[in-house]
Amino acid sequence: MKKSCEACKSGDTNSFDIEMAFQPIIDLHKFEIMGYEALVRGINGEGAPQILKQVSSDELYAFDQRCRTKAIETASELKLCQFLSINFMPNAVYEPARCIQTTLEAAKKHNFPLDLLVFEFTEHEEIIDIQHISDIVSDYQQRGFLTAIDDFGSGYSGLNLLSQVKVDIVKIDRKLIIGIDQDPRRIRMMRGVHSMLSPIVSKIVVEGIETINELKCMYSLGFRYFQGLYFAKPEFKALPTVDLGVVKEQLGEKRS
Repeated sequence: MKKSCEACKSGDTNSFDIEMAFQPIIDLHKFEIMGYEALVRGINGEGAPQILKQVSSDELYAFDQRCRTKAIETASELKLCQFLSINFMPNAVYEPARCIQTTLEAAKKHNFPLDLLVFEFTEHEEIIDIQHISDIVSDYQQRGFLTAIDDFGSGYSGLNLLSQVKVDIVKIDRKLIIGIDQDPRRIRMMRGVHSMLSPIVSKIVVEGIETINELKCMYSLGFRYFQGLYFAKPEFKALPTVDLGVVKEQLGEKRS
């Protein structure tokens, strides 16, 4: 841990530069943008996989810290006033109380409200120690941050993870809803997922919506929060806008 902390403070690792893209998360009860997810990019817009393959296991901690501070810095420059959702690598966080200090300093420096920060971790990263993840989430929640499981249903641990880590938000992975409007079996399954999750988390976000039929289906099942290319592509160093009036009409709702 000492080595990782020293590397983070010195800035000796991750010599390549990064930028951020942003994708909106939509509240379809209010028909407004609830927040934006920050997604790491290269300085020329290179995607996350190209960036992540440059990061060695010894550099994960410093990379995680740089992504957080860059997301906060860019969001502040763009005058983002909704929730800012930041991905974090749970296996790269050593001591929550110590490792969060860089984030707190960045928020203070850029005047970004702490209560608008959401930290999400993905199931695609194998969880080595669930108790450690639970401790991180608990620490973050005590500081007023929201926490989320990303890519739920398509990675490690699944329901076992959710049963032991009390997050505020669950984000449903796209793989579960591709072409769902043509699959009665998955419709029944998603109805059950909604019933199961609604009492135990404050928000369920359906990720990866790409077609109006997928949206209509999930909306009819009671889901409220959505994200995906149907609304907007992630925009490099900018906050995408969404014509929610058109979305409302396509869902058969009356414009206000």
